[in-house]
Amino acid sequence: MHIDLRTVSIKPMRQTFDNVARRIGGDKPASRYQEGTLGVQADANFHYRPLWDPDHELFDVTRTRVKMADWYAFKDPRQLYYGTYTLARARMQETAEGDFDFVESRGLASALPEATRKLALDVLLPLRHQEWGANMNNAFICAYGYGTAITQPCIYQAMDHLGIAQYLTRAGLLLEDETALDAAKDAWLNNATWQGLRRYVEDSFVVKDWFELFVAQNLVLDGLLYPLVYQHIDNALCAQAGPTISMLTRFQTEWFAETRKWVDASIKTAAAESADNKALLSQWTTQYRDKAIAALLPLAKHALGEQAEAVMTELKEEFNIRATKAGLAL
Repeated sequence: MHIDLRTVSIKPMRQTFDNVARRIGGDKPASRYQEGTLGVQADANFHYRPLWDPDHELFDVTRTRVKMADWYAFKDPRQLYYGTYTLARARMQETAEGDFDFVESRGLASALPEATRKLALDVLLPLRHQEWGANMNNAFICAYGYGTAITQPCIYQAMDHLGIAQYLTRAGLLLEDETALDAAKDAWLNNATWQGLRRYVEDSFVVKDWFELFVAQNLVLDGLLYPLVYQHIDNALCAQAGPTISMLTRFQTEWFAETRKWVDASIKTAAAESADNKALLSQWTTQYRDKAIAALLPLAKHALGEQAEAVMTELKEEFNIRATKAGLAL
């Protein structure tokens, strides 16, 4: 029997959803990122105001002093939605697992000099608690923020910080045992080196303006802490005993390089919206930059000694350049 196979081209009746078509200008194909982001924010039929906050709707643009004509003006340069986010993190996790397996199978952790191992534990493990605070802050931004274009990547940011806390825990267990975790918790609660950073984190928990919290956490604290710990202090550890610690913290280094692009793009969009936004964001950034530098200086002195002041000055200058490129006036 002869079978004649033919190709039939079926033209779709429409290319995307109406809420997306209205925002991209006409009925044309949309990316998965656009379909998972544009027009998703709930803005009607809330029925009643929250009893615990009767001054605001459940989702309310007035929960921040930042004002936008269109909250979907924000764009994630990484184009992350749930599918691409999980794939990207799976690749990074595979690399991290390989690094941990290599260090463990070769006995590199036990071969570290005692002074280097102790410094790594002193510096890295208490940061588990800071990462938990960053997770809480980004979850808050996602809960009370407005516009899926900015709240969606914040929940990814929250989960990333939780994952980093877990990697720090694994590094501690590899370098010592569970007693190191108890010692790190005690240091976070009582050691003078950490009290400035602890105060910064705990003060951030009561910031009600979610965009101010975005600045305090994602732009300022991450923007100063990650270069200090995973660049300058990591270099000092490498100089003492090779790249073993760097292998255990590669995820953090690569993650920060990726996420800072999204943070900068978000700040640049908000600052370009109006002169009032730019002035407000610049004020917040200056305020939290100075607090963060003061909070991180004891940690820098503990790890870097006499070089700490020079390193913090360098970090401040680099941060100022970054913020200026994002449209702020510091």
